[in-house]
Amino acid sequence: MKPIRIGTRGSKLALYQANHVADLLSLQGLEYEIVTIDTKGDKILDVSISKIGSKGVFTEELEDQLKSGAIDIAVHSAKDLPSRLPDGFEIIAFTEREKVNDVIISHKKDLPDFTDSQSRLVFGTSSTRRVATLLHYYPHIKTTEVRGNLQTRISKMENGACDALLLAYAGVHRMGYDHMIIKELPLETFTPAVGQGSIAVEASDRLAPDLRKEITRVVHHPATGYCLEAERSFLKVLEGGCSIPVFALAQFSSDTKITLKGGIISLDGKKIISEQVSDSLEEARSIGQALAESVLAKGGDSILKEIRKHIK
Repeated sequence: MKPIRIGTRGSKLALYQANHVADLLSLQGLEYEIVTIDTKGDKILDVSISKIGSKGVFTEELEDQLKSGAIDIAVHSAKDLPSRLPDGFEIIAFTEREKVNDVIISHKKDLPDFTDSQSRLVFGTSSTRRVATLLHYYPHIKTTEVRGNLQTRISKMENGACDALLLAYAGVHRMGYDHMIIKELPLETFTPAVGQGSIAVEASDRLAPDLRKEITRVVHHPATGYCLEAERSFLKVLEGGCSIPVFALAQFSSDTKITLKGGIISLDGKKIISEQVSDSLEEARSIGQALAESVLAKGGDSILKEIRKHIK
């Protein structure tokens, strides 16, 4: 069998994720080759993601290579994947999920308590969800757009762009920056982005069925798969992308049931709709759809309209 060609972005975090998938394949005796590919999101760093275009910012070029047959699979952060994949593509595996929390990291060990309304801190983030969440719960915190890979963001922070960075724990931990974590944020207020903490493997319909089945067997974590199916189903109904501040987290409430919490926040942080739905594992997709319909009916629809009007 030829080595499995794994397509990935070239950042240290993306390569870590590709190598994690490669290690899982290698443990089962499967050979691999890692192919690095630059994406639109990697090339344009002076414009916010929402202004570049929220769909396929980090995935489009990898999908081109999948379609051409230059690579067999593409590895992504699950949270970077659009809610709808182009025709001919599908996710064939999700890795076991890392801790899902957002965290605050800083080079300043004496950082004031960010919950204190008298503190005048500036947080760096490129996420509309995190900005909107701060505006809702901690409006005294200022934010600034900080993009680039993790090392670039940390360098910008240390050079004075901001006091701290608001990031996903998973990326910080995978890159070995746990020592910079000032605060792990509670899921009740900072509910994560859909897919946060998991690595996704994408393939095109041209991948040989036997190889597809083997990669799924080796890489896919079923429990994570159920949770992300529910979350992505929710996102699909809302048609959320990087420019829409939606959040969702599915967790097992028993051995056979999933509880999905999710919602949407207005860009100014003034309105937040948050709902919760529970059902059996087999109904994961329906759970996401039911939650989305509930959020839209309770006011999420008008928030979405305002956001889309603002984006245009």
